[in-house]
Amino acid sequence: MLTETMTMKRITYKNIASPKGFKATGIHCGVKHKKKDLALLTSEVPASVAGVFTTNAVQGAPLIVTKEVVYTTQKMQALIVNSGIANSCTGKQGLIDAYTMQEKTAEKLGINPNLVGVASTGVIGEMMKMEPVLAGIKHLEPIDELEGAINFSQAIMTTDTVTKDTSYKTIIDGKEVIIAGTAKGSGMIEPNMATMFAFITTDANIESNHLQDALKSITDVTFNSITVDGDTSTNDMVVVMANGLAENNSLTPLHPDWDNFVQTLHTVALDLAKMIAKDGEGATKLIEVEVKGAVNDEEARKIAKTVVGSPLVKTAVFGSDANWGRLICAVGYSGATIDPNAIKISIGPTPVVENGEPVPFSEETMLYLKQAEVKFLIELNQGEGQGTAWGCDLTYDYVQINATYRS
Repeated sequence: MLTETMTMKRITYKNIASPKGFKATGIHCGVKHKKKDLALLTSEVPASVAGVFTTNAVQGAPLIVTKEVVYTTQKMQALIVNSGIANSCTGKQGLIDAYTMQEKTAEKLGINPNLVGVASTGVIGEMMKMEPVLAGIKHLEPIDELEGAINFSQAIMTTDTVTKDTSYKTIIDGKEVIIAGTAKGSGMIEPNMATMFAFITTDANIESNHLQDALKSITDVTFNSITVDGDTSTNDMVVVMANGLAENNSLTPLHPDWDNFVQTLHTVALDLAKMIAKDGEGATKLIEVEVKGAVNDEEARKIAKTVVGSPLVKTAVFGSDANWGRLICAVGYSGATIDPNAIKISIGPTPVVENGEPVPFSEETMLYLKQAEVKFLIELNQGEGQGTAWGCDLTYDYVQINATYRS
């Protein structure tokens, strides 16, 4: 596996406008009461684009528009994003509003509308407040500086408590290539994709079909390996834009630096995914579940997500309760192939189950669970499959936030 020191270096002042030719901004336009709620990301030139989208059968109007850009135009030069209202379950008028946001953004930038993606997040079932949105579009002035990227990150947030940004640089064909990303997501997180946005930019030269292949190859082990509450929402997406301004030779799976590019993209995506899991609504702890020895990798990931998504596991972590019975119970109902008599479970460095039987452990395990990040290792001894999933604890604040989301 490629290591950071060998192939890539994290950029200290990480932001989505770090790659050549990208600019960003975010403002308050009036969809929300006070906080920033309208954001714009642009590329100097039309960029190759790839995307993955929610698997919910009910999909918001912005998704319909953006899918057309990703799958039909296969180029994107700008992305307009609002928070506060999801523009989902809004019928014909909602679709008209999403297309209007696309058209007015294109008009503002002097580009073709089919080069503009649209993303909306917030309350489902409310009509878009088009008057402040359209007025806000006129005032958007993206810049290639840190301030613009920070404003963009803030404007796409809903119940997030922190912005989520990362960026790495690597060398391809002797050229410095940067891959950067910004995400939002805090609740209703059960990707395939689900209530989350991740927007990734790079100045790498790569065609859209190969970019799509690269994104698909990392999605299951990054964004699709996190869960907060098991809900899959209607609007959410991962979009990657690659504008080619690094001027490397066009990347394909046969390019000698292909694995380097995919690994760097994977690292950016994993950073963002873990940030989303850690910032679950009301969360106090990040949970990592690693599964080894499954029949295959798919079953390993399935078990890991089942365990990390268990409400009983999540509440035990919140209470720093070393109740490993909840872990093995979730393994059992995951639907994966297991032998109960071969399972080993460790909480942090401490084994608590060996060959399906309890192992005496000390109260130090309880102290370990008080940390901000906790890890469970589950060894099945059934094969070579491995997988990891991330999530967060379930707290009183989660209930309070979601009980009053619309109010």
